[in-house]
Amino acid sequence: MTTKLPLREGVGIIVLNKNNEVFVGKRKDNPIDKWQMPQGGIDKNEQPIQAMYRELHEETNIKSVKILKEIEKTFVYELPPNLIGKIWKGKFRGQKQRWFIVRFFGNENEINLKTQNPEFIEWKWINFKLLPNIIVDFKKNVYDSLTYEIEKFIN
Repeated sequence: MTTKLPLREGVGIIVLNKNNEVFVGKRKDNPIDKWQMPQGGIDKNEQPIQAMYRELHEETNIKSVKILKEIEKTFVYELPPNLIGKIWKGKFRGQKQRWFIVRFFGNENEINLKTQNPEFIEWKWINFKLLPNIIVDFKKNVYDSLTYEIEKFIN
């Protein structure tokens, strides 16, 4: 029974540039114009903040960030039935995430998607209000909530 599968513990990273635009990457495994912010799982014995730095670097090569805020709320999404059992080695039914807002202060040439295990094939900066429109459907509620959190933070 898939509902008995646990949720994967994860982190997400809202990377803002100096214009308060948000970094998004086009996923390698879903290149039909679906984008997302960097995110990933928390390893055993790893703190969320460590996972955030590690995942950001693993997915984008970005290291030049300053944490502006750790969002206190935990965000949850469930995988659609057709993906359960196919991703994360079939061990999880969705994710429970801690999200961080960080400021990128590096040079854009620091951003490199050709990492050891590439997840993104393209990246861009966008207005945060566009986030819910570019994400896969099953993460839309999370991104709606994150858009609210970003707006609250920026204002």
